[in-house]
Amino acid sequence: MSDETRDSNGAILADGDSVTLVKDLKVKGSGGVTLKRGTLVKKIRLTGDPDEIEANVDKVKGLVLRTEFVKKA
Repeated sequence: MSDETRDSNGAILADGDSVTLVKDLKVKGSGGVTLKRGTLVKKIRLTGDPDEIEANVDKVKGLVLRTEFVKKA
């Protein structure tokens, strides 16, 4: 079992990559912000968990995204 961080298509992700969302996501605790499918997220940061990445989006800073909802841009 490898601990590489991979997107929904199996591509390996690295710090600083850009990803796109593959489905609409409601952000909990943000006052009802919904990130739409196809939203480009730039300069991701890897966490210690291969199933999660950290990113900043327009309205939400320090957002943690599950890798099953993103694909490499």
